[in-house]
Formats: sequence, structure tokens, C-alpha cells
Amino acid sequence: MVQRGSLKLLCGLAFIASCVSGQWLNYPTPGIPRLPDGKPNLAAPVPKAADGKPDLSGVWRIALGPYTLNTTNDLKPGDVQPWAEALAEQRRENLGKDSPAAHCLPFGPLFTFDPINPQKIVQTPNLIVILGEQLMYRQIFLDGRSLPADPNPDFMGYSVGHWEGDTLVVTTAGYNDRTWLGRGYPNTESLRTVERFHRGDFGHLEIAETFDDPGAYTRPWTVKVTGNLMPDSDLLEYVCNENNKDLPHLIGKASDLKGVEVAPEILAKYAGVYAGTLPSGLVVRFEIFPSGSELWASLNGGAKRLLTALSNTKFVLPQLEFLEENGEIVALQYSDVGANARLPRVRENR
Repeated sequence: MVQRGSLKLLCGLAFIASCVSGQWLNYPTPGIPRLPDGKPNLAAPVPKAADGKPDLSGVWRIALGPYTLNTTNDLKPGDVQPWAEALAEQRRENLGKDSPAAHCLPFGPLFTFDPINPQKIVQTPNLIVILGEQLMYRQIFLDGRSLPADPNPDFMGYSVGHWEGDTLVVTTAGYNDRTWLGRGYPNTESLRTVERFHRGDFGHLEIAETFDDPGAYTRPWTVKVTGNLMPDSDLLEYVCNENNKDLPHLIGKASDLKGVEVAPEILAKYAGVYAGTLPSGLVVRFEIFPSGSELWASLNGGAKRLLTALSNTKFVLPQLEFLEENGEIVALQYSDVGANARLPRVRENR
């Protein structure tokens, strides 16, 4: 059995976690356009459903980026109401131990922004179903019904959709307030989202989602991600609570982590970009920013996070170690739950 427990997902809220590909690897997906060598042609035209609409069906994985399990990356001071900002800070201080992921609860709005577990879209003329490896699912009704007037609050909300040309527009409401939007930021039951799904070619699905929650935020905001088709594969069942042994070990607070001081001239040597591929095939890119006696990191263009030094070369969170050869920093060793990779320094960027 593959164990992908809540601690891995908890770490993913901070930066990234690795993933395990689906099964049925020896069963080619029927109907996929292929190149002369037999490989899927991901640049082929968009397939059409029987009703002439773009067919979004397939197994998709969300690409890593600044919104990986975090829709709040672009929020600025003043965009978050004071009570919500204070709650988010409290959750970060507690190292996210109360997150839905840590307790094996559904992701809610973050379901769309999960690069760890692929999602399978099944499309019919009147209903689209999105299935998740974590046994989560969504139903998007295309039969003309309206959203419930007084819904029972739900982790995944209630979704209705319609087509605007080749773009599927989905409106969701009726969320409960037990989910997070990333980095500890809450949502209230007044949250409403509008998603726009556009399949640009056979292998890529562009998703733009607007969040509007006047109970916790002062303005709506929109984030965009890309889904990459996973041909010749399928979902691999993942039951978070089947062997969840993490919770007793989620102790301490962020302020308990005491680092060491590192000289600014040493930190300055680490500035730059480090990129590579995890064993799972996912590409990661860290950009390192020294600032006096502090060191900051950004993953795949996401928000900068302050690192804590454990020694002159080792930092957390996540676990990063700068590797030196012949007096020069040449790579970054990245370690996280289920992930371990050497990321070479991208010299042309510095």
C-alpha cells in the first residue's frame, strides 16, 4: 500500500509534496491521438463531445506553481479582514496542525489546486463529475438548474455550470467554513467561486477561478492554474485516514523553532535560481533571496517565505541544503516528506 498521509499534505501547504502516478500503466487509453512513435500527441486538437462541446474528460494533474494548495498567494495587506488575518497567523504559528489535510478532511476549494493527487473528469451533456484520488468528488450540473437557495453547508459546495463558447463556466456556493484557502486563511459560508475551464489543446486545461467571500475578504481575486493530461494512466486510490499516524507527532509552534545566525556574506552566496525534477517527474524551481541576515525562498514563483537556518548551509522549512564544490555553490538539496532531489543552480539567471 502507498501511504500518503496528512503530514505530507500539511508540508505541501507550505511548499510542495511529491506524488505517486496512477495505475493501469499497461493499458493504453483508447481514442488518444498518437505520434508515429506511439507516444500521445498532447498538442493535438481539442476533442469534441457528442453535443459539439469541448470534451474535458481525462485524468489531469495540476501543474506546480505559485497557487499550489494556496489560492491566497496574491493577497495584499488590506485584502484580508483583520479577524481572518489574525486567525491565519494563529494557524501558521501552530504549524497548520488544525488544517483539514492534517485531519484527513476534504480540501473544499483547494481541491482544484492540488498537484499531489490527479483528478479525473467525466463529462456528459447534463453533468460533469470530477473524481479525486482521495475519494473526494464534485458534481457540476449543466441541466439549467439554479444553485440551492438555502444549501446545507458542504465541504465541496454545490456547482452549476454552462458553456460560453468553448469555455465551461462553473459557479459554486454553499461551502462550509471548515476549509482553508491556503496558508491558514479561512473562508466563510458566504464564499462563492466562479471557475472557467478552457481546453487549449489535447493535453492542457487552463483553469481560472475567482474567489468572492465578503465575510473574510475585502475584494474578490482570481487565480489561474494549468492542468496537464495524464494519458495511459488512471487514479490510484488514496485513503488518508487508513493509516494516519501523523497527528500525535504534530506538536510545537513555529516560534519554538530557533535558528542560528549566519553571516550576511555567506547568505549572499546562495542568491539565485535552483531547478530540477523530483523522482515523481514534477519540476521544481526555487529562487533564493538573501536580505541582510535573512534568507528568503520562493517556490515556482510563489510567495517568498523566510527560512530558518540550522547551520551555515542547512535551512528549513522545507529542508534545504546548499551544496558547494571547489568553493562555489552548485546545487540545492531539497528534502520533504516523500521527496528528495538535487536541484542544480541555474547559472544564466545570476
